[in-house]
Amino acid sequence: MSPTAPQRIRSVIIVGGGTAGWMSAATCAHRLNDGSCTITLIESPEIGTIGVGEATIPTIRLFNQSLGIDENDFLRATQGTFKLGIEFQDWARIGHRYMHPFGIPGLSMEAAIHQRWLQLRRQGDTSAFEDYSLNVEIARLNRVGQAAGSGGLGLMYGYAYHFDAGLYAAYLRRYSEARGVRRVEGKIVDVSLRAADGFIESLQLEDGRRLEADLFIDCSGFRGVLIEQALKSGYEDWTHWLPCDRAVAVPCESADALTPYTRSTARAAGWQWRIPLQHRIGNGYVFCSRHISDDEATATLLANLDGKPLAEPRVLRFVTGRRRSIWNRNCVAIGLAAGFLEPLESTSIHLIQKSITHLFNLFPDRGFSPVLIEEFNRLALAEYDHIRDFVMLHYKANARDDAPLWRYCREMPIPESLAWRLANFRNSGRVLRYPADLFAAPNWLAVLLGQEVWPENGDPLVTRHDPARLRAEMQEIRTTIQRLAQSAIPHQEFIARHCRAPSVTAPGQ
Repeated sequence: MSPTAPQRIRSVIIVGGGTAGWMSAATCAHRLNDGSCTITLIESPEIGTIGVGEATIPTIRLFNQSLGIDENDFLRATQGTFKLGIEFQDWARIGHRYMHPFGIPGLSMEAAIHQRWLQLRRQGDTSAFEDYSLNVEIARLNRVGQAAGSGGLGLMYGYAYHFDAGLYAAYLRRYSEARGVRRVEGKIVDVSLRAADGFIESLQLEDGRRLEADLFIDCSGFRGVLIEQALKSGYEDWTHWLPCDRAVAVPCESADALTPYTRSTARAAGWQWRIPLQHRIGNGYVFCSRHISDDEATATLLANLDGKPLAEPRVLRFVTGRRRSIWNRNCVAIGLAAGFLEPLESTSIHLIQKSITHLFNLFPDRGFSPVLIEEFNRLALAEYDHIRDFVMLHYKANARDDAPLWRYCREMPIPESLAWRLANFRNSGRVLRYPADLFAAPNWLAVLLGQEVWPENGDPLVTRHDPARLRAEMQEIRTTIQRLAQSAIPHQEFIARHCRAPSVTAPGQ
């Protein structure tokens, strides 16, 4: 007997615009482009988007490339700049700084470079681990671009972007509508479920219109209009591990050099972000409301800006965590509707991108096989869990004693998954890697060594190295990296030459 012909998905409704909605719409338009599937996005002008996620990680380049988006055109349209990593100030202790760079340390895929550096440190060497990163050296010079003459060092140098999230959503809206996506303006007032199986059947708008679809994508933000309000998927609260529950955000005028990195500065009750765009700087203070009021947090943020504020500060409230099921029946939640991890490592847009990738790798027919749904949830939930552990590491590995938040985070119990990673690293400097990990060994090493978590023992193979030869080899790496960085192009010059944006007013200003 021949297998049953698949019942193709004939219609998709995306609830909510913003970054998540229009990234989903653009991908649907690109992948479901044979004319047999209608794609509709519903958004209401009465419901604002969060729109503060302006820093990304290198995977965003893969998303744009998959849609055939030209990098320079995208950067011009979104007031974009380049990002080589994140600078952390006052995280390990007040007065301390380090950088988490993209790319791979050293000049090759040699996995033991951190072990060689640790061995040098035991012998009295005072260099920092980040001195062996091409990205860090280029960022220190406010330059960008793969260094001239670097040959096969593409893996050593990685980059992402800073951009205006509102402008990015608008850019993807134009892309989507040009490829047939229909935008419907309206507010959902009722969700009808099929009596037989609880699947979503239709959505009713405030003006009486009723819209039906086979597949629903919930990009409605924290509210989770479909995934939670209608389908009751449940939410796993991680506030005991990530206690910050609010943020206040405000843009300000640009000042000084256009730095090619995000900055995160630890404050008494949380941390402050600084994201340089072509036309302004994005700023925010992520904080724990148990330790500081909204007004106090706002005053702290306004007192630590580079330039004049360009808008009134906005306070956002959130609960860190994720849905217990991100795909439920015929509904997939994407973005804030699926979960929230504070933007410390710029993973919000990546989680949107990865959920879209999982959806299309496991794209269903109208039968909605439970096997596909279960596999999607297994992959998506594991990714949230592993990113949670990486973000928690920044809080756990602190030596600050100046404020209750930092003492709590240092002493708090942590998930077994993170505890086991820390135990292995503290034993011998080895970084464990799991299949669902977004962050690889260089990322973990940047934070562990940057926040002064030291292994008790060295790698037995590295401790056998001749000390003089080891010092000479490591010095040669540093010298080569410094030489290559000098040939990179100043950040502002690169933008002026290739992707300078026209003068525009950003959404919200």
